[in-house]
Amino acid sequence: MSKITLTIDNQVVEVQAGATILQAAREAGIEVPTLCYHPDLSLHGSCRVCVVEDLKSGRLLASCVAPAADGMEISTRSARTRQARRLNVELLLANHPNDCLSCDRNGSCELQDLAYKLGIRRENVERFAGDKRDLPVDERGPALRREPNKCILCGRCVRVCEEVQGVAALDFTGRGFDSMVTTAFDMPLSEINCANCG
Repeated sequence: MSKITLTIDNQVVEVQAGATILQAAREAGIEVPTLCYHPDLSLHGSCRVCVVEDLKSGRLLASCVAPAADGMEISTRSARTRQARRLNVELLLANHPNDCLSCDRNGSCELQDLAYKLGIRRENVERFAGDKRDLPVDERGPALRREPNKCILCGRCVRVCEEVQGVAALDFTGRGFDSMVTTAFDMPLSEINCANCG
């Protein structure tokens, strides 16, 4: 396969044709934050935390799904990129429970870590005050506990269920504010073809 050359943060990077901008950045040791991306799963591009700026076109691109092209000039740290990335995380937090201190994932939460790195505090998110999802915790399965109010709709669990487990027990339902990850017809995990991720 042929190689292409692009510039990321003033660093010349050579990668295989077909690589994404995120893959090119990571190969060059350039950190780009992500939430929906996982190297072993199909590309999704839903969280938009990985946005970078194409300096030639002026467009913001989701680096996890945008293909790297020969001659591109990319910035992962431009003012527009930082502002967009921060806004995307603030919007995710706006519909997220404010229970980090009592959450089981406190200290090992990617969203919490990213908010900290971006300097986001609860006060930054309060400007988006409005309705929040108020869905019950789902403990109907024998092994898994699902907390839909904490879901950021990144799609990783849906893709793991389908691509790794080969089950496809989870999927997205609803639209807009009512979007959520659930089973078909919201059936309990114990009543469907769920492998309990085992």
